[in-house]
Amino acid sequence: MCDLIIISFFINRSNIWKKAFHFSAAMAKSKFEYVRLFEVDDRCLPNTWIVVRVDGKGFHKFSTEHGYEKPNDIKALSLMNRAATSVMEEFKDICLAYGQSDEYSFVFRKETQAYSRRSAKLSTNVCSLFTSAFVYYWNEYFPTIKPRYPPVFDGRTVLYPSNQNIRDYLSWRQADCHINNLYNTTFWALILKGGLTPTEAENKLKGTLSGDKNEILFSQFAINYNTEPEMLRKGTVLVRRKVPVALPNGGTREKSQIVQEHVDIIGDEFWNTNTHLLTLT
Repeated sequence: MCDLIIISFFINRSNIWKKAFHFSAAMAKSKFEYVRLFEVDDRCLPNTWIVVRVDGKGFHKFSTEHGYEKPNDIKALSLMNRAATSVMEEFKDICLAYGQSDEYSFVFRKETQAYSRRSAKLSTNVCSLFTSAFVYYWNEYFPTIKPRYPPVFDGRTVLYPSNQNIRDYLSWRQADCHINNLYNTTFWALILKGGLTPTEAENKLKGTLSGDKNEILFSQFAINYNTEPEMLRKGTVLVRRKVPVALPNGGTREKSQIVQEHVDIIGDEFWNTNTHLLTLT
């Protein structure tokens, strides 16, 4: 008799939980749920390279107010590289990242299913992680300077269908790095070493070509632009590569690590050396 009472108790309690769960589920599907229909399906096309580019917002002002060295601040660029590395550590499907000045481009593999390939999810997660990492590691690179206000980066997602398209995109960004850095190097040499005002320097450089700027740097300031640090002239490439790692008991084993390079990515040599980047996994 006692056993029957105990069994009856558990059966009744189970029925109560089932009713409660059914009531909770019914409540979740309220009359207001229709608003989800306004959400846009922004999944990226399959079999395409996904690039998320983050770009500093108002960084001309930010760099001035935080005392960045002109024309380039190595500490600031190194901080950008550290923030980008944090993003690649989190998102394993990013096969390559390229950065210069106040921007970074992250290339997701064609076959990635990260966040179901939802454009907004990818761009917001990459951008927010990059920004938070930039702030988190700030003191390591600027220990004596406290941020005067929060830095802001925007993000966008762009798709590229072919291997040639993604190579051309990265070539475009590296060409932009060269053009901007050559101009800035000459512009600030005219101001800091030549004594010109910003307006005078700008007017002097109007209509000049690359050769003209190189001539100004060499003839007036004894600066050979081709010997400037490669990180400034070519930007930074982050790639995953297997490197030998020492074992505690001796010997080594290969481990995938994020490697930082400052190399030409417009020509074929980089891509011939890193054939794994453009192949499906």
